[in-house]
Amino acid sequence: MKNKKIMGFSILLLSILFVVAGCGNKQETAKTDKLQVVTTFYPMYDFTKNVVGDNGEVSVLMKAGTEPHDYEPSAKDIAKIADSDVFVYNSEEMETWVGSVLKNIDTKKTVVIDASKEIKLLEGSHEEEDEDHDHDHEGHSHAHDPHVWLDPVLAKEEVNAIKEGLIQADKTNKASYEKNAKTYSDKLDALNEKFEVGLKDAKNRTFVTQHAAFAYLAARYDLKQVAISGISPDQEPSPAKLAELNDFVKENNIKVIYFEETASPKIAKTLAKETGATLAVLSPIEGITKEDQDQGIDYIKVMENNLKALQETIK
Repeated sequence: MKNKKIMGFSILLLSILFVVAGCGNKQETAKTDKLQVVTTFYPMYDFTKNVVGDNGEVSVLMKAGTEPHDYEPSAKDIAKIADSDVFVYNSEEMETWVGSVLKNIDTKKTVVIDASKEIKLLEGSHEEEDEDHDHDHEGHSHAHDPHVWLDPVLAKEEVNAIKEGLIQADKTNKASYEKNAKTYSDKLDALNEKFEVGLKDAKNRTFVTQHAAFAYLAARYDLKQVAISGISPDQEPSPAKLAELNDFVKENNIKVIYFEETASPKIAKTLAKETGATLAVLSPIEGITKEDQDQGIDYIKVMENNLKALQETIK
């Protein structure tokens, strides 16, 4: 994670520049009566798109392959937010730059939706600062863990927050937003049921993952996450931590170690090689390519794939 002071200074400079970029953007963009909605990264985009339906145009700032923990908005991105009718983000624990950007946004013109505002976030931890840790406390220097969308029940709460914000921005289509949100929430209920049924009878409930992104999912379904890195996937474990994980995997007969598509699997591969475990993808769903989306891959489909992957260990 980049130094927050440096990030804040960078965003301040960009905020000065975005006015010029925004003016040019407004001149180039064709006028439309549809609601213009800007979202930060894929889960926020997918949730919002399902609620907006045909009533607006939804875009996403972070493209697939972008690491959300390290992302900083460009002047063009800030201008895009300023020009939008609605701006949706997960939390300032994830999008740490949002607070600085919003100081320069006219919130009377742009409705700002903090999708996790009503959700009590789990505390982060400082595991890499203290190697004498318990495996129940993965994390890094985040004050709180932002990965709420990986719990289908909390994802439903985010969808509700998005719905309420959209209604605030566009009361004319209130009935449509409520109907769309209900339809999508029913799909999330079905997803939650699949996880409950698929994991309920397992005797082993511990899984080892590269990225400590699954604490909310683990809490929901009575699982135990043991993570190689912290809440931010670019952190590498100390030699002592890696040795401890090596022993843990062997002693607990862990057969699968999970990694994600967008971060380097180097450490996970090393641990798997040393312990004889195999590797499998467990996605934090922080970005899905346009090509995958065109083939029907979305939040729910990836979560279903995550369930299948977990069942290789949780059984």
